[in-house]
Amino acid sequence: MRESSASHDVTHLLARWKDGDEAALEQLVPIVHDELRRLAQRQMVRENPGHTLQPTALVNEAYLRLVNLTQMQWQNRAHFFAMAARLMRRILVDFARSRGYQKRGGGAKQVSFTHALAVAEGQPTDVVALNDALDALAQVDERKSQVVELRFFGGLSIEETAEVLSISRETVKRDWKFAKMWLLRYLRT
Repeated sequence: MRESSASHDVTHLLARWKDGDEAALEQLVPIVHDELRRLAQRQMVRENPGHTLQPTALVNEAYLRLVNLTQMQWQNRAHFFAMAARLMRRILVDFARSRGYQKRGGGAKQVSFTHALAVAEGQPTDVVALNDALDALAQVDERKSQVVELRFFGGLSIEETAEVLSISRETVKRDWKFAKMWLLRYLRT
């Protein structure tokens, strides 16, 4: 199935689900499951080697939260995966905090934001520190924080990020560049 066709199918099924068609949800799940799993695996690669939360558990938890978003006005496939990325971020942060990683370090190795953004395979990211930095950035500029969340946590392309935020690709590129520099400075302090 071509990407644009798959994207259209997901968008169509989301609209039907939003309108109360439970059969649409049943059709949607197999289509998005593999992509959600890839998204979860990307997130888990950045975690500490001994992390006990598995990609399948992360997908399941994100799925349960997505299904419970009954009032969500799904715009399209990119919007759905952006929300999935946001939920996975929250799940990972909550899990890290519950394990005491923020307070005690949890054996986490500090990794610079620039290094983390390069997505060096096998290198853990301090998800709590990054989350706190993104929250601080959101206080300064909410959109730039959203760009990082969509690109870093969601794995969305520049085009998909632009679509979700209803901004130009050039604005996404500028925001991405600014946010990386801002977060790098923030994480160094």
